[in-house]
Amino acid sequence: MFGKKLVADMIDRSAENTNDRRNFLRAAGVAGLGTVGAVALAGAQTGTASAAPTEGPSDGAVLNFALNLEYLEAQFYSYAFWGEGLDSIDVTGKGRQGKVTGGKKVDFKTKAIKEYAREIAEDERNHVKFLRSALGSAKVAQPDIDLKTSFTAAARAAGLIKSNQTFDPFANENNFLLGAFIFEDVGVTAYKGAAPLITNKTYLEAAAGILAVEAYHAGIVRSSLYRKGLFSEVKKISELRDAVDGPSDDDQNLRRAKKHANIVPTDENSIVYSRTPANVLNIVYLTPKKVTKGGFFPSGVNGEVNTSNANA
Repeated sequence: MFGKKLVADMIDRSAENTNDRRNFLRAAGVAGLGTVGAVALAGAQTGTASAAPTEGPSDGAVLNFALNLEYLEAQFYSYAFWGEGLDSIDVTGKGRQGKVTGGKKVDFKTKAIKEYAREIAEDERNHVKFLRSALGSAKVAQPDIDLKTSFTAAARAAGLIKSNQTFDPFANENNFLLGAFIFEDVGVTAYKGAAPLITNKTYLEAAAGILAVEAYHAGIVRSSLYRKGLFSEVKKISELRDAVDGPSDDDQNLRRAKKHANIVPTDENSIVYSRTPANVLNIVYLTPKKVTKGGFFPSGVNGEVNTSNANA
């Protein structure tokens, strides 16, 4: 079904280093790629099948960066709806495997929002499973994830609460939506920003599919916040994200001039803007500085793409 060169390139770009590529190739042959897989394996071993670009992060590194973000989202929504996190078999991999701090089941009062939370939780769990499967032996483990003090730090920095107060995104559905808002817009811009870094069209198509789902999620969350009239709270979170992710003023509130709805944040051409992986890390690390850990990932993310930008 696939040509020898395509399969070899897909496998080659799925791994972060030579050893991972060899392991992936061996596994692919055992898993049943048949003649094509065997030929790709032979080509890789003789050094004739690998034509992957060497500049910038590999496709595997980019997908592992996305996997870290999916771990965060999947854990947040899983705890919010089911009161428990991901299965233990879905968090293993390369790098230091961490644990989740915080998280509990939300007492939803609105049936529609409860259903939204269920669907998004299932989607995010499936994203984790899909990326882990696509990466094979190159997949990274879930790092430490903080769903407790990180939200309080973000809420204090945004001015949602006072310096002596705490913010629990699982306390009620309004807090849940505000917590979800921190992630969803970032997820959309992260996938768009990562798209130019992916060279394999098969993986690019998959990433585009995930981006579309994240955009649906963001639209649901923004619409729900709009209906509840949480405009000032959303604006403060938006301004915080803008303050840490670089000099550009891209992040947008729920309303435009004259108080018109702004459910879909876009540029003047109605195109969603992008964030680089480094600037995405500025947001989840909750800092405008160049660091390798902080905020929602207190020990950092796993994989090659792990450092935020110096935007201070």
